[in-house]
Amino acid sequence: MKSTVIAIDGPAGAGKTTLAKLLAERLGLLYIDTGAMYRSLTWKILQLGINFNNKDLVIDLSRKVDIILRPNGKDLKIFINGDEVTDLIRTPEVTENTFYVAQIKEVREEMVKKQRSFVKENRVIMEGRDIGTVVFPEADKKIYLDAQLSERVNRRFKEFKAKGFEYTTSKIEQELAERDKKDKTRLYGPLKIADDAVYLDTTNLNIPEMVEEALRVINS
Repeated sequence: MKSTVIAIDGPAGAGKTTLAKLLAERLGLLYIDTGAMYRSLTWKILQLGINFNNKDLVIDLSRKVDIILRPNGKDLKIFINGDEVTDLIRTPEVTENTFYVAQIKEVREEMVKKQRSFVKENRVIMEGRDIGTVVFPEADKKIYLDAQLSERVNRRFKEFKAKGFEYTTSKIEQELAERDKKDKTRLYGPLKIADDAVYLDTTNLNIPEMVEEALRVINS
């Protein structure tokens, strides 16, 4: 595997994180979860009590915070200004507010700088919404991971249930549909399929099948 950057994009619940982690382990790559970076900033904003509508403060904070993604076996530990937030950034409150941070042009520009810095001395697999279109349009391999909304709702419901969060499938469906629309229509770094990306639908694939399909794409 000679690729320096493998980009995996797609909507929430498509399986990006699961796939990226397993591929990183199989191929000996550094796994980068770009969504965790936006989540970390969102968590910090909530902790500081900053209003998400105060763009100047949000932008200023995005330029000052130190976000570290540290490999931990098959997983990734997330730190912001020295505080580990690996689990703290996965709460519904953070999930519901991350979009307000991710839609700001200056914040995205700052995060892209940080994301690109990880590649200087590493071979990486990076997942997010705009990796193959904005962050690394020159990525060696690009996969757009997708699944039917009903399947993504089911996956997210199981994820929340395992973490002890009380969510109905109808609420999850509404939130995912709204997030899809926002991600695809935002002005900066919208979610879309790169012209040279391979589309992979995971609706009817189990995890081993998903990994094998992705490996075929990478090794083709």
